[in-house]
Amino acid sequence: MKRYCQILTLPDDEKAIEAYVEVHSRVWPEIKEGIRSVGILDMQIYLHGHTSFMIMDTVDDFDWEKDNAKLATLPRQAEWEAYVAQFQGCDPIASSTEKWQLMEQIFKL
Repeated sequence: MKRYCQILTLPDDEKAIEAYVEVHSRVWPEIKEGIRSVGILDMQIYLHGHTSFMIMDTVDDFDWEKDNAKLATLPRQAEWEAYVAQFQGCDPIASSTEKWQLMEQIFKL
């Protein structure tokens, strides 16, 4: 299994952050299905202030570029990205990999 950790800084706007949290309590079924179909086994998003932190566990042969590009073409994915962009303060046509910044692991026990 591979693990990816990513960060996204949200606008310092309490109402937008509340809406962002609400939206993630009811993620569209097509989005969840698409995420799983490209080899993402688990995805979790945490929030601290106006910083989102994502942990993503994938199958061993997950290819960051190829599989994220495939995910972007799946049903409703572009629509979802544009929808959540309004709460993220991002360009509505930006891909997930353009918005979320990969983090470097510096310690493991």
